[in-house]
Amino acid sequence: MAPEPLAAMNAHWWPAPAKLNLFLHVTGRRCDGLHTLQTLFQLLDWGDSVYVEATNDDAITRRTGDYDVEADQDLVVRAARLLQETSGAKGGADLEVRKHIPMGAGLGGGSSNAATVLCVLNRLWGCGLDTDALADLGLQLGADVPVFVRGHSALATGVGEALEPVALGECHYLLVTPRIHISTAQIFSDPDLRRDSAKISLAEAQAGGGRNDCQPVACARFPELAAMFDLLAPFGEPRLSGTGSSIFIPMPSQAAAQDAANLLQAQQKNGSAQISNCRYNVRAVGGLDRSPLHRELEKVAPG
Repeated sequence: MAPEPLAAMNAHWWPAPAKLNLFLHVTGRRCDGLHTLQTLFQLLDWGDSVYVEATNDDAITRRTGDYDVEADQDLVVRAARLLQETSGAKGGADLEVRKHIPMGAGLGGGSSNAATVLCVLNRLWGCGLDTDALADLGLQLGADVPVFVRGHSALATGVGEALEPVALGECHYLLVTPRIHISTAQIFSDPDLRRDSAKISLAEAQAGGGRNDCQPVACARFPELAAMFDLLAPFGEPRLSGTGSSIFIPMPSQAAAQDAANLLQAQQKNGSAQISNCRYNVRAVGGLDRSPLHRELEKVAPG
């Protein structure tokens, strides 16, 4: 099938997938205060959607969304302005985000939104930046942005920017997100955070090795989060994604993940799975090796 013309990209909704950290070792702390880490990023088949429309003026605007972030502070606006300033692009953009990924959930929602804007506007504005250059720009916005720019599940080191693509194959997860907003800065500034974990091999990581060093700190700060782990233990081995608050459990199949999600939804509805009045959302999700954003971009002829 012939690729679509570049014009077909404009005024279009684009996927911004969520991610999981299948493990997260904090390996040290740099002199600038940033933490070094090792983590295995798994992209998901579920996430936000971002509307991107290139305009003829130089204004970057964001339509009002259903999340409480001022436009100037929103990563989609910051990403567009950074690309505009760096590339010298003369055009502007009209942006909108449909939020499905909860904020403060450790699923990379804001970072994924920013990466989608960078990748799409790079094409629409004809900036001509390659993936390495876009990933470097993304790193200025956040440590998780480069993995979404590159669009592949990956083993990461450094502050999360040194990425080795990995093929994880077909994966299924039960994903539970309590309505708890956890600040990444709050977790990484905690004096009890372990900061000397050893790296593990890719083979160990793919076999389910490692742990999340942020999990004990998050559970100590949020007792209702710790209680969620007790609730989920009968379903498998629950793990925290990133700094939280989302918890995931690897499942043997999509059907098993959906059955578990249905059971938890029923328990929550009838009140048998309430934890200190903490509500949560639950869903079955699938892991992807390749981002749905990049699969969509591949359908469009180069600008």
